[in-house]
Formats: sequence, structure tokens, C-alpha cells
Amino acid sequence: LDTGAMYRGVTFAAIRRGIDPADTEVVARLAQQVELEVADGVVTVDGTDATIEIRGPEVTRAVSLVAANPGVRTELVRRQREWTMARGGGVLEGRDIGSVVFPDALLKVYLTASPEVRASRRSKEVTDLSFETVAADLARRDALDQGRASSPLTVADGAVHVDTSHLGVDEIVDRLVDLVEEARA
Repeated sequence: LDTGAMYRGVTFAAIRRGIDPADTEVVARLAQQVELEVADGVVTVDGTDATIEIRGPEVTRAVSLVAANPGVRTELVRRQREWTMARGGGVLEGRDIGSVVFPDALLKVYLTASPEVRASRRSKEVTDLSFETVAADLARRDALDQGRASSPLTVADGAVHVDTSHLGVDEIVDRLVDLVEEARA
């Protein structure tokens, strides 16, 4: 489950409705009402495929405000736990999964990459933004997420650190599969 896409989905819904992402009370209520589905790389918001739009510059600029909203975090953490329990477990990707959502998870992995590699990867996904813009946006978001009062970005206790800067997708997957097998042994 791409939990970051959930925060982006709420942000998209707010923008689409003309709601100021900084209006914490209204956005928190919206988070309780919005229909979100994240599955197989597709993000649906209130029945509309928003997969591309949630990665666009407008949502990217506003998502840290929404993600810092305690009411939004409470609702989306509830949904993430519900999603996981309904499936008897799962793989969740997000900035506070091991520290807040499931601090007692069997396996917690903290994936990182150098700022340059992260910006390069993201700028390939978001082709309408320059590398420099993407790098600046990532640095700004990291700083906001590390400093937010509700669920700040941190390495979870017991997390295995995996630096992906010099790894390809297949190598990353192989490393993660090895970690899962080790955790289950």
C-alpha cells in the first residue's frame, strides 16, 4: 500500500473542491469523507482516476501541509491499519509506517537514497518538472516532514536501513525479499 498516495489523494480532493490545504479543520473532515482507493499503481479519488494528477506540481506543493494535519493523519492511519487487517497483513510503504502505523511490525525497512538519486528518479516520473525543481521540492518536503509535530519522519526503532542509491529495482526487490525471509525464519 502506497500510503503517500493516500495523503496525495486527500490533497487532490481538497484542491479539486477549492479547499485551502492549510485549512486544517475542513481538510480533516474531508479526509473522513473522501473515497480513496490505492491498488495496483492506480489511485482513485471519489471514483476518479487521479494517478497522474496526484504526482503533479499542484499536489506536490500542498501535500506536506495536508500530511502534517493531525486529523488527516489520524484518519489515514486508521484506514491503513484497516486495510492491513482486512488482508491479514501486507506491505505498506510510507514515511511513518514503522514508527507510527505499525511500530511492532515483524519487519521494518528504512529505504533511503542520496538526494541526487531521489531527485533523478522522481524527475523521471514527473516529466513536466526540472531536476532542480524536483530536488528542491524533495528537500523542502523532507524538512517539513522531519519537523512536523504529528508523526515526524524518523527511522523507526529496529528498522533495517537499506541505501538504494546504487541499486536497481531488481536488486532492491531481492534485498527486500531476503529481509522478509530472514524475518520469518
